[in-house]
Amino acid sequence: QVQLVESGGGLVQAGGSLRLSCAASGRSSSNAMGWYRQAPGKQRDWVATITSDGSADYADSVKGRFTISRDNAKNTVYLQMNSLKPEDTAVYFCARFLTRILSNLVDSWGQGTQVTVSS
Repeated sequence: QVQLVESGGGLVQAGGSLRLSCAASGRSSSNAMGWYRQAPGKQRDWVATITSDGSADYADSVKGRFTISRDNAKNTVYLQMNSLKPEDTAVYFCARFLTRILSNLVDSWGQGTQVTVSS
């Protein structure tokens, strides 16, 4: 099973930007990769997915503000978050999917990175 390590979280003011990174210990270029987030007291919600060929999909709540990308040579996935809102505050988790294409079949999770957006 691959190890996923997130970084880049922190505290930012509303309207600001952050870039999250997720480094995979093994080759994941054949897998779709994604991000989820979990706010205190709430369920873990899907945020974005990028397929093995680079196609991306986003939750409606982040569409137009967040961009997911990947660098297969570095086994790394990124989440660029712009125009952040207080409701984006959550622990963000990187995920590797079993499939190349969009799905909800996660086989590996990162440990999470905290993102806090102040108003």
